[in-house]
Amino acid sequence: MTRRVLVLGATGVFGTRLARHLSAFPELELVLTSRDASRARVLAAELRSAGSAATVDGVALDHREGFAERLRDLEPWAVIDCSGPFQGAGYAVAEEILTAGAHAIDLADARDYLVGYQEALNDVALENGVAGLAGASSTPALSSAVVNDLSAGLRRVDTIDICITPGGKSEVGRSAVEGILSYAGVDIPVWQEGRLSSTSGWTGSKRIVVPGLGTRRVAPVETIDAELLGPRHNVASRVMLSAGLESPLEQSGIAILARLRRAGVIPDLGFLVPFLLAARKVTRLTTSDRGGMVVDVRGLDDDGALRRLRWSLLAVEGDGLFVPVLPAAAAIRALLNGDIEQGAKLASDCLTLSQIESEMEPHGVSTTVDRFDAEDNAIGRAIGRQSFDDLPPALRAFHDQSGEPVWHGKADIDTGNGSVAWLFSRLFGFPAAGQSVPVCVTVDRELDSEANAVPVETWTRNFDGRRFCSRLRVAHDGRFTETFDPFVFEIGITGDRSGITMPINSWSIAGMKLPAFLAPRSEAREYQDDEDRFRFDVKLSLPVFGMLAHYRGWLEPENTDSKGVTNR
Repeated sequence: MTRRVLVLGATGVFGTRLARHLSAFPELELVLTSRDASRARVLAAELRSAGSAATVDGVALDHREGFAERLRDLEPWAVIDCSGPFQGAGYAVAEEILTAGAHAIDLADARDYLVGYQEALNDVALENGVAGLAGASSTPALSSAVVNDLSAGLRRVDTIDICITPGGKSEVGRSAVEGILSYAGVDIPVWQEGRLSSTSGWTGSKRIVVPGLGTRRVAPVETIDAELLGPRHNVASRVMLSAGLESPLEQSGIAILARLRRAGVIPDLGFLVPFLLAARKVTRLTTSDRGGMVVDVRGLDDDGALRRLRWSLLAVEGDGLFVPVLPAAAAIRALLNGDIEQGAKLASDCLTLSQIESEMEPHGVSTTVDRFDAEDNAIGRAIGRQSFDDLPPALRAFHDQSGEPVWHGKADIDTGNGSVAWLFSRLFGFPAAGQSVPVCVTVDRELDSEANAVPVETWTRNFDGRRFCSRLRVAHDGRFTETFDPFVFEIGITGDRSGITMPINSWSIAGMKLPAFLAPRSEAREYQDDEDRFRFDVKLSLPVFGMLAHYRGWLEPENTDSKGVTNR
């Protein structure tokens, strides 16, 4: 018995790929739809001539006009919506599909659409004895399935980083560009400091390494992943989904537009869609047909050791465009097998990684999983194991590889006077003066791609909403450095029972050493106070010009049980 599956937007970038993939399912009768009947029929004929195992036909259909009547005429078993964009969309299309007694699947990745999907449609789906599945795409279906798989062996999840970077030669439809511009420069949800927060879409980019691709630049994008994965896995620190464009010109261009919108210079970017689509004809010339996706999960294993698990996907020969539709294909196969219950839900709640990865086989898409275990912590390697063991308990708890990643407290802050102090404050992001200022310090322990790597620690200091970061690491030659981009400071760190001191020995920029007599002076120490709290006292100054900043205070970790597992 064949099942009739209707594909909405079948002649679009993703609809075409899904149609090609599903044409290998002999159990299906595919009905490909487009507002232009000739385009749908041409695609159907192409698939039939290529030896489609499914029955394939093409018809004209516009879901904005007379959709309910067309559904009654076609009587589909399931309908997959590939039309998009879903940013700002309602549930009328999905509701009409479910009311017609058909399973509804869509490729939505828009947060606002996904957040209210189940509440809006669950009763309708149950009344008609069918399933509604939203978000059957790279995110949240595939991203959630990967995180569920990687985190299964961790007793505490500290960070989840998801990065998607398609090949620059990939086709990009109007709906995709509209989706990107809809949240560029506006607040989007992220999970940071162990709770739901926000950041600005397509700003604050960073470089990542994608196995098989090399270095790519990515920036935060709007998804529902933070709201789903943060609470589900009780993530102690961060959940972030980022995306990147292979063309540096495209990536920097979107970042500039995001900042202009953020500043109120261009309130609405929608009018730029046709110009950006036209510009891609030029920018894509210098790019490749290779894309990838990386999901990086870090946390503690059952023995309390820091572990990094990295799942990576590599797509070649332009097949990366199949990846966003494979969860929808996996959902169709699961429905055929009777593996999905009735009701409306997110596809991420009912699809496993193995189900989605099994759909990758016909395409130039491969995945790998790498595991890295920490041998030591950065501070322990820098001062020596015996000295680390002699540190007061509060300091060991803060710096140990199994330590809580998020600490809260209060700080008193003094700032220097004059234009030089102001300039350095702007360069490094030092906090403003104040007393009993709320402070949160996040320690992000990164493990590089070498087995048994010593963590590279990124400290993010949040003084009442004003953040600045630095990276601490032990170099191969044993030097301990702290980096405030673009400056690198070599630190003469020492530790004993009284605490830790961190004077600056030298400094450099872009690998070039700067004069030592001009180097900032650091009177930085950590110690434990009479209330057994972690204490910090950092005074920074410049020769001749005097004090730049002086901040001191205390920190305590999130409430933990005896095994170091965070309670929230």
